[in-house]
Amino acid sequence: MKRVLVVDDDPTVSEVVAGYLDRAGFAVELAADGPAAVASAAVRPPDLVVLDLMLPGMDGLEVCRRIREDGPLPVIMLTARGDEEDRVLGLEVGADDYVTKPFSPRELVLRVESVLRRSGTPAAPRPEPAAPWLRVGPLALDPVARRATRDGAELALTIREFDLLEFFLRHPGRATTREELMRRVWGWEFGDLSTVTVHVRRLREKIEDDPAHPRLISTVWGVGYRFDPPGPHGPVENGAGDGR
Repeated sequence: MKRVLVVDDDPTVSEVVAGYLDRAGFAVELAADGPAAVASAAVRPPDLVVLDLMLPGMDGLEVCRRIREDGPLPVIMLTARGDEEDRVLGLEVGADDYVTKPFSPRELVLRVESVLRRSGTPAAPRPEPAAPWLRVGPLALDPVARRATRDGAELALTIREFDLLEFFLRHPGRATTREELMRRVWGWEFGDLSTVTVHVRRLREKIEDDPAHPRLISTVWGVGYRFDPPGPHGPVENGAGDGR
């Protein structure tokens, strides 16, 4: 049973969310403020955190930073306002998704399931040989182990950043709209396209020599983005290895 930590200082919101998640088969823990959330995650790390942005004691942005210091942890941010600035701030600190209040509890459960699906790993070792690494220029990515490297150094990617990089490596030289990226990477038929913009910017910061002048992920004005391999060839699939 997957464990979800719900962090919100509004007891009504917490109880409603917890009820829907419980009926969907999740084990739920509650925290009413930032310090309590950090302490709970440290004692028993959850599989996912539903995190309100506005919290007493410590805001959701700082909570997100602290609970992810020891490694990736899926986070869905709740924002009380529909301002783009709030949503972008949440994504900037590594939130995997966000939901704007007031929201449908059923939609939130679907978002939780979607994020956990993408962050999950196989429960048991696969009997068949490991899937090959994808290698393009300085980048290497293992889709099964969900590891990515640049020039042999491990990349610290969020769930969505990893999925976005995998999509780009599999589709070199192809201009892709933000709408298609949202469908193919996020699995959403509609949503705020600034989500894609922020994640592309964060990914550039981790894989580009100069993120201000990107050479791997190019902006195609009026269309979207294109991944340009540093050479005439597309991705090379090699046998399992260490990504170096």
